[in-house]
Amino acid sequence: MSRDAPMSVVIVGGLHAEARRATVEQLLREVPDSVALHHDLSAGPAGTVHRSVRDSTGETGRGETPLVNDCACCALREDLVPELERLAGSGLTRLAVVELWDSVEPRGMAEVIAAHGGEAFRLTNVFTAVDPSLVLACLSNGDDLAEAGLAAAATDQRTIGDTFARQLEYAPVLAVTDSVDTGPDDLALLRQLHPSAQHVGVGSGALGARAVAGFDVTAAAAAQHPACARLPHDCDEEGISTLVWRRRRPFHAGRLYEALEDLCCAAARSRGRFWLADRPGSLLAWDAAGGALCVESAGPWMAALPDAAWEMMPAERRTAAALDWDPEHGDRCQHLVFTSPGLDRAGLLSLLDSCLLTDDELASGPDARSRPTGFDALLDAAA
Repeated sequence: MSRDAPMSVVIVGGLHAEARRATVEQLLREVPDSVALHHDLSAGPAGTVHRSVRDSTGETGRGETPLVNDCACCALREDLVPELERLAGSGLTRLAVVELWDSVEPRGMAEVIAAHGGEAFRLTNVFTAVDPSLVLACLSNGDDLAEAGLAAAATDQRTIGDTFARQLEYAPVLAVTDSVDTGPDDLALLRQLHPSAQHVGVGSGALGARAVAGFDVTAAAAAQHPACARLPHDCDEEGISTLVWRRRRPFHAGRLYEALEDLCCAAARSRGRFWLADRPGSLLAWDAAGGALCVESAGPWMAALPDAAWEMMPAERRTAAALDWDPEHGDRCQHLVFTSPGLDRAGLLSLLDSCLLTDDELASGPDARSRPTGFDALLDAAA
């Protein structure tokens, strides 16, 4: 058959391999003329990537490609894009289902596919396949991917918890399997972690329609940026809580650094943005899962920029800053979100508030806030 429109491409990812495979198989059944491509990176640390192609009747092709620059995304780009072009050129494929390997994160591949599609193919959605009964165990797992045999390359230093969190929170659609082990608390946790996602049952018959609904990589990237991320709202249901903590005054860098271990272990998942009194120009990102915390600079606060620089910033950044503007601090704020079963709300609030500058410290001026802290080594090393 010949097609005038670009071939649709949907990404299906996630660490829950059985849920992911079930999602792919369901899509192949639901969508006529669909084909699934999968790159197996289990041999990635040794330098080889195995590719398989299948349709609803079974495997139709197999091959391998070397790992490029010790980078899984590079290898996938080098091999996946030509495969998609081949499928699109044949005119026989309506939907290409790109099944990511276990620890591959969807954002990098979504941006690769969107950048190379052109008139031949286009990215039409991103799914993360989820077994709700496994969400808490995955999110709380601080083991390195390499220890679990899930590293995508020899230099892969990610953990299971932070990888799963990024897979879950990037996708606008969660393909949810029906497991006998799933309880109402598991579903509540899933809703609170990614409240803006569409939760679609794998066996509901609705996956095919969602696969071609459309996807905007620019909007998806903006939704992940710490300055304008769509963070969860305060919630408490089925024993699962989400605490949203917002303040204006800056953190005392020394007290916050001393509290980091307690704060990152206080919840299964925490994220957001914050600022330190001794770094008033830096928007700092907070990202914690599995007891591991990543703190890094995400660029300047808009309030720290000259007026002429505003027009050079993305529209999403300007809008987020304008909506959250304070006469004294501009867009500088503390906005951290903690989600977990059994969350100690009162203790967490007390600890966070104790790390802010006191009235006396605010009145004493910047000289009293510039003593060296552990953040100097942490942030300057990453710069």
